[in-house]
Amino acid sequence: MSLYQLPEFKFPKLKKPIFRKKLTAPKEKKPSFLGLVFLLGILAGLVGGGISGFYFYSEIKKELTELNIPSFPQIIQQEKEKVIEKEYVSQTSQEEKIIQVIKQISPAVVSVIISKDMPVYKEYYEEDPFEEFFWEDSPFEFKIPQYKQEGTEKRQIGAGTGFIVLPEGMVLTNKHVVATENAEYTVITNDGKEYSAKILAKDPVQDLAILKIEGDSFKPVKLGDSSSLQIGQTVIAIGNALGEFENTVSVGVISGLGRTITASGGGMLETLEDVIQTDAAINQGNSGGPLLNLAGEVIGINTAMALQGENVGFAIPINLAQKDIQQIKTSGKISYPFLGVRYVIITPEIAKKENLPTDQGALVIKGDKPGEPAVTPNSPADKSGLKENDIILEFQEEKITPKNSLAKIISKYNPGDKVLLKILRTGKEITVEVILGEWK
Repeated sequence: MSLYQLPEFKFPKLKKPIFRKKLTAPKEKKPSFLGLVFLLGILAGLVGGGISGFYFYSEIKKELTELNIPSFPQIIQQEKEKVIEKEYVSQTSQEEKIIQVIKQISPAVVSVIISKDMPVYKEYYEEDPFEEFFWEDSPFEFKIPQYKQEGTEKRQIGAGTGFIVLPEGMVLTNKHVVATENAEYTVITNDGKEYSAKILAKDPVQDLAILKIEGDSFKPVKLGDSSSLQIGQTVIAIGNALGEFENTVSVGVISGLGRTITASGGGMLETLEDVIQTDAAINQGNSGGPLLNLAGEVIGINTAMALQGENVGFAIPINLAQKDIQQIKTSGKISYPFLGVRYVIITPEIAKKENLPTDQGALVIKGDKPGEPAVTPNSPADKSGLKENDIILEFQEEKITPKNSLAKIISKYNPGDKVLLKILRTGKEITVEVILGEWK
């Protein structure tokens, strides 16, 4: 019996047939005089009631019309029309834009598959070590499982997302997506084609990496400007969700700008500054995928999610990645300027707690662990005489604040650039000249 299908009902069998007497029509009787009078009275009442009802309905309708109140049938019709209006919801322009952006950008979004040779083990059993303690026909038998390696086989151990930024096959993704040592990376495009990928460069500071695939001319994404973003702006995240579902789309808004987070992934732990916060779903699979505006422009690279809360994701602004792309095009590598100090950005709370003479700047301090000095030996900062507990107030006349961090300012420059730092040391302001090095 299928779901919601009633069983067939069978009538019980009767032991003996049932016979009924033949019914005959009663003999016709002539109506009596009293019955005719009674029938005429009923008909007269019905006719009179109908005339009276119609008269009173006409009068009531006339009064309602004069008072500008719709009659009952009109009210029913109006309510019916209102219900019909509520049932239909027209497609909004925002929905149309989202669909258009997805169709436009999907061919440039790729899956990044991580494969590696993994050992293959075979199970076997050693001889019973207790055999000599029992008689020959003993019911007790002990077997100890053992494992031995029998070669290796290539297995998929992870997946992420990337997107094509240049027609010649340059793919941008996260650094933690391609952090596995001795692994092979395969890029799968939207049409299902597979390409062997080579790592061109990894950003030494940002969670960014650039891959190269060989093939015909690829369709790249359009890069936007992340400096003009607004909180509340609608954004679209596309990626290989959870490493399983290709080109999964999630929509949200920009929840915050200029965030600083400490993220872990791919065996790395790093601090990311000036990132975009969004409630669009970001997970391990769509890391490295694009964060888009409604114009179809990439304004960020999906990079991290908060494990302790839902709908809290982060993306690296695309302007930080554009510098990497340009350097790869011109020099074939990513060069990042290096100062060589460990610091904390000063806030009013920190200034009050540590009794500092200023509530803005970068305080040069050593790390919590041994071997984490405030100033890196032989670094540009060390050569220029920077010391622990110095407060860097300005970098090339740019003030250092929580929204304009030291790392953000340094990223605008190149190795070899000569810059001036305004330092607050033991209550006195001094100016120090530094030649930026290259991050190794």
